Amino acid sequence: MTNLDLIGSSPKFRALLTEVERVAPVESAVLIQGETGTGKEVIARAIHEASPRRDHRFVALNCAAIPSELLESELFGHEKGAFTGAWAQTKGRFQMADGGTLFLDEIGDMPLELQPKLLRVLQEREFERLGSTQTVRINVRVVAATNQDLAELVSKKLFRADLYYRLNVIPICLPPLRERVQDIPPLTEFYVAKFAARLNKPIELIPDEVMAVLKAHDWPGNIRELQNFIERAVLFSPGSVLRLPLDLKPTVKQSSESARTLADADREHILETLERANWLIGGQDGAANRLGLPRTTLIYKMRKLGIEIRRSTRARPIRQLADEQCHATANC
Repeated sequence: MTNLDLIGSSPKFRALLTEVERVAPVESAVLIQGETGTGKEVIARAIHEASPRRDHRFVALNCAAIPSELLESELFGHEKGAFTGAWAQTKGRFQMADGGTLFLDEIGDMPLELQPKLLRVLQEREFERLGSTQTVRINVRVVAATNQDLAELVSKKLFRADLYYRLNVIPICLPPLRERVQDIPPLTEFYVAKFAARLNKPIELIPDEVMAVLKAHDWPGNIRELQNFIERAVLFSPGSVLRLPLDLKPTVKQSSESARTLADADREHILETLERANWLIGGQDGAANRLGLPRTTLIYKMRKLGIEIRRSTRARPIRQLADEQCHATANC
């Protein structure tokens, strides 16, 4: 499971894994629905790996990434001379996945004129390549995925009802990351280790205040957004402690009582760091270094957020204290 990045222990995620184990052995079509970035292809691969087809190929195709005029050829293949540029016979994704699993991502973007041909393959398990009259029979399990509401597309006549019902034999809904807050720490640890190794950055510690910010964020891009953000954070961390540069910090989700803004999150994050640094701003152990910021930039942000400079109990050079007071009052 971990090899497929299936990481988490929240109730909704455990229920999802149980569902994957239950549907994997059967041959019926699966329709995975969920927001962008929730890991639909990962779940499709997990279904394949847990199925009797695991020793055959898992073939993926993003229906939204292929121009509509080329999608039929990508799916079913073509004969030599079938169209301009067809220099040789080519197998399509269905034939490539024979005996295995074909994952059709963004199925809601499939052109209407191509949907009857897909329906026929699902029902009859046969098709003809472009430019050929020879029928090709295949044994493929189809797992489709979408971030759209296919039922709504059907009602608007933008998606065929018969194809929808044929795909929606086993529906699986992926929960967004904001409903899996319990899974954010293990996911963060996994991606920090992954990118630290890839970028040769020895990140050894994830501070509590950093994890608190990650757990407070709404993550509209879900796991993909978290993954990309952790990669940036690892890259910009100046030492062995993970830092979230303030200019990269994401917006924060709304609470039930009031909407927390980015400024609120920045102010809270800075205050927590100042407390940990005993209100020492500069120096190796100061808050600026902990935040990965120049001292003057931190002072400017503190003034902008209404954070008054306090005297640290640690000894500081008189000149440094004077500079800090100057920046706080006049931004000089």
